[in-house]
Amino acid sequence: MKIFVFTSCYLPGFKAGGPIRTIVNMVDRLGNELEFFIMTRDRDLNSEVPYSDIKINEWNYVGKARVFYASPDIFSVQGIAALLRQTPYDVLYLNSFFCPHSTGIPVLLKWLGCIPKTPVIIAPRGEFSAGALAIKGFKKQNYIAVVKALGLYKDFIWQASSLLETEDIRKNIGEISMVHVAQDLLSLQQHIDTSSHIEIRRKSGKLRLVFLSRISPIKNLDYLLDVLTKVSVPVQLSIYGPLEDIDYWAQCTSIISRLPPHVSITYCGELIPQDVSAAFSAHDLFVFPTQGENFGHVIFEALNAGTAVVVSNQTPWSPDPDGAVEVLPLADVQVWVDAIERWAGFSVDEFTKHREAAHRYAWLHLNDTSILESNRQLFKTACNYLI
Repeated sequence: MKIFVFTSCYLPGFKAGGPIRTIVNMVDRLGNELEFFIMTRDRDLNSEVPYSDIKINEWNYVGKARVFYASPDIFSVQGIAALLRQTPYDVLYLNSFFCPHSTGIPVLLKWLGCIPKTPVIIAPRGEFSAGALAIKGFKKQNYIAVVKALGLYKDFIWQASSLLETEDIRKNIGEISMVHVAQDLLSLQQHIDTSSHIEIRRKSGKLRLVFLSRISPIKNLDYLLDVLTKVSVPVQLSIYGPLEDIDYWAQCTSIISRLPPHVSITYCGELIPQDVSAAFSAHDLFVFPTQGENFGHVIFEALNAGTAVVVSNQTPWSPDPDGAVEVLPLADVQVWVDAIERWAGFSVDEFTKHREAAHRYAWLHLNDTSILESNRQLFKTACNYLI
């Protein structure tokens, strides 16, 4: 079965975060059963410079997929239409709802009858969560209204990562043909040794927090900084991630300037994927008050590195009885303050237990065979779907 995937960014890019990782993992886990053809931009998110060491406007073998890195003039209506007509495929897979190029153009071409009539899977990747829709909400709601009126997405198969996302999709799109729940697949990466960082914790005495994500309103860094203005314990926060929204970062730095002296902040810049595990393992706790995640690969990466997570209730992740994952409501800032102060009081032995719990939680998630099977069934269903 041949799957033609559209995604705005792909390897070696990393700045778009989870959506890239989702496709990479899907190809890695299913690439021996399915043939993947991926069309993407020739550069990373918000970059003006193309990747080096790739063939632009040609097919490249990347892992188990063939990837077409398109220059801006080819990542267009004419270029996309030409490649879709030239490349045999059984299922079209769209890795976004709102992206004008990697989703909007293929959808329009299909609606106009300019490309082969095949089943289409669309994965909105949390774009219908309340938090995501609140950002540029007027523009997004107008777009939803127009595409619904035109019937652009009629008979598409919708991939949701959870039952919660299924509800979000139906709430915003209305009566649609099919929603298939298939959670994002995970990487088969190995755990790393974290024993040396226990010694660092023993000597420092400070609670070492980490925030690792794009610096964007949806990720809610300003909320975490506001929480830290209220804590009474010594805290050190390391911030990693690309500055996607400069105006938003200015709001964050304004809060940072008002933090009490016992709270220290370091912006550490962007991380390449190979350095993420080490960054997580060097900290005691990943605090992530996100306004919406359809999955949250970064949460798994933290757990896999042995770092426990305190996360908002806007993700599919459930609390762990052993303490690897703590889920808190965004409506109550004080519960976040209380949680951080409680974690600051843990002993080295307690942190060691939480690291073990994090590894265990990640291992159970990674070895859940039902996740792989639900993704496999998604494509089987699509291939047999009558349109």
